[in-house]
Amino acid sequence: MSHKMASLNDSSSDIFTVRSAGILSLLQDRGRFGQSDLGLTTGGPADPYSAAMANALLNNNSNATLIECSIGGLQLEAHCASFIAVTGAELSLTINGQAAAMWTSLAVSAGDIIELGMASAGLRAYVAVAQGFKVKPQFSSTATVLREKIGGLNGDKLQVGDTLAITSVSRATSHSLAKQHWRQFNNSLTLRLVEGYQAEQFSTSERQRFYLQPYTVTPQSDRMGYKLTGAAIHCQQQSLLSEGISYGAVQIPPDGQPIVLLNDRQTLGGYPKIGSVLSLDCALLAQASPGTKVYFTPISIEQAHNALCLADAHFKRLTAAWVQA
Repeated sequence: MSHKMASLNDSSSDIFTVRSAGILSLLQDRGRFGQSDLGLTTGGPADPYSAAMANALLNNNSNATLIECSIGGLQLEAHCASFIAVTGAELSLTINGQAAAMWTSLAVSAGDIIELGMASAGLRAYVAVAQGFKVKPQFSSTATVLREKIGGLNGDKLQVGDTLAITSVSRATSHSLAKQHWRQFNNSLTLRLVEGYQAEQFSTSERQRFYLQPYTVTPQSDRMGYKLTGAAIHCQQQSLLSEGISYGAVQIPPDGQPIVLLNDRQTLGGYPKIGSVLSLDCALLAQASPGTKVYFTPISIEQAHNALCLADAHFKRLTAAWVQA
């Protein structure tokens, strides 16, 4: 087997190796922006809050590369001293077979085995290492997008034997996040939506049905988009010109079943779009398992802006003491 290696002239011992790749493990930074004219989508963590908190727990740069592990099963071996933090989905975390805490910074030594169990709530966990995994960016980002074969290690998911270069760190201040601030998971979600100009193409009765009826997350959901099933709604105009697709856009294909487009969405599309889901709620949706109930509620651009400002202020308050440490 040929092994991939992420290296930027680091010591050969300053590495983590992949002993088990889990269901789907991808290297991600915050995402690839400003490249849609080349047909390259954003990528980045499906749950930005959990990813950002994993890096913050280690005083990393907010754009430091980490691992997004979907469903679980990832196993890493440390070959030097460092610190890690694991956030996101609820799952068992062990170091050398001993239970370890999530949402906290943890010391690891050479030879330690870090293992993530299978998720019991939520779908995606994030594994950060002190100073981030060292990966060469492609088009200004390390974010892995499998469809485009770009980012990460040769545009691929992690595989057994892959080598991840890091910076050896032997001392650091330990940080921990109180449990009430961990990502919470529910069987029902309400997604706030800002209507777009194409909302006028849906009749009043169709829009009322969209907001009043529940939808269900289907197994046909992934990082590209979440396919929902429920009350079908239809657009008065089916023939539309293709145009750029925003994060969170809610497309309504001919079958009337909404698709919420996420990080790995296509850059262009021609299906009618009733609006876009607030990014904060897209992150919650990306953690939702099949069967989760979903409701939509309309909000204004001003309300969306306010929600984002409040969330940013809350995150800064939670991490202010860590930055100063």
